[in-house]
Amino acid sequence: MAEFTHLDAKGTPAMVDVGAKPVTKRIARARAVVILPDQVLELLQAGDIQTRKGAVFQTAILAGIMAAKRTGELIPLCHPLGLDNCQVDIRINDDNEVLIDCTASNTGKTGVEMEALTGASIAALTVYDMCKALSHHIVIREIRLLEKRGGKKDFISDDAQNS
Repeated sequence: MAEFTHLDAKGTPAMVDVGAKPVTKRIARARAVVILPDQVLELLQAGDIQTRKGAVFQTAILAGIMAAKRTGELIPLCHPLGLDNCQVDIRINDDNEVLIDCTASNTGKTGVEMEALTGASIAALTVYDMCKALSHHIVIREIRLLEKRGGKKDFISDDAQNS
């Protein structure tokens, strides 16, 4: 049976000791899905909306990368990691959903799933923040891990292969 890794034998929160783990190449990809009202979506499909804060998608990309780099400061018990790379891709799919993919990688003793998830999350929140003046009917529908490689075991979600 699986156990929670962030609890010690007494049930007290504890950082996972990765000291004895081997250094390997780690990569993770996470996705956030944002549903925008038609009037906002139409503006984005015509070109990235320019606001006083900057272009919506470009600003969200920067925010996602910045957040992924600071995951260890934001989420208790996450190890502070130096990322080798972080990419945020934002596109509108055929179902008129905004797909935000964050891919993080490093060479280290622990994975980068939380960095990818944090990057996708903050990029989605940035899209919300920058578009809320046009409508508050924005929904961040899901944030999830699509795949991870490196470490003890790899993971790939069923629909990650199709995206």
